[in-house]
Amino acid sequence: MDNKKVIDNIIAAEGGYVNDPNDRGGPTNFGITEAVARANGFAGDMKDMPRAFAEKIYTQRYIIAPKFDQVALLSEKIAEELIDTGVNMGPTTAAMMLQRWLNGFNAQGSKYPDQFIDGALGPVSLDCLKKFLAWRGKDGETAMVRGLNSSQAMRYLDIAEKNPSQESFLFGWILNRVS
Repeated sequence: MDNKKVIDNIIAAEGGYVNDPNDRGGPTNFGITEAVARANGFAGDMKDMPRAFAEKIYTQRYIIAPKFDQVALLSEKIAEELIDTGVNMGPTTAAMMLQRWLNGFNAQGSKYPDQFIDGALGPVSLDCLKKFLAWRGKDGETAMVRGLNSSQAMRYLDIAEKNPSQESFLFGWILNRVS
């Protein structure tokens, strides 16, 4: 997987500096919230955060730490979806979505066992994904990406329904993040 291409696509969707009063993330630049930037050592004005700093955060926090780079060894398409969802909803949420779909697709445990839904991708989750893809092939990869997108879309709708101030983002989330 080409991490730079994945990150470039995310930054294209996220844009540059934004400080929308309705955005629960507060000031962001290149899609990186101020809280995440500070947690990763950036102390300056968010308007001035370099793109290279954002790219480093994306690589470490949204690709390597949640093990989405290991998912990419099995399916780049699934990994790219998890990374994008992880950026917007948190890597743990994206990983939980994958775990849930893997459990739902396991033919009542006959192809691989159910796993505990904890949002931490380890050897069990990766083995389940490997077995799923060996069993279902390209159609499985397509179904998984569609399932992940479905979960992502429903979560966006839930967010907007629970907090009407977030409705202003719903159209863009669906248009730009669910594909």
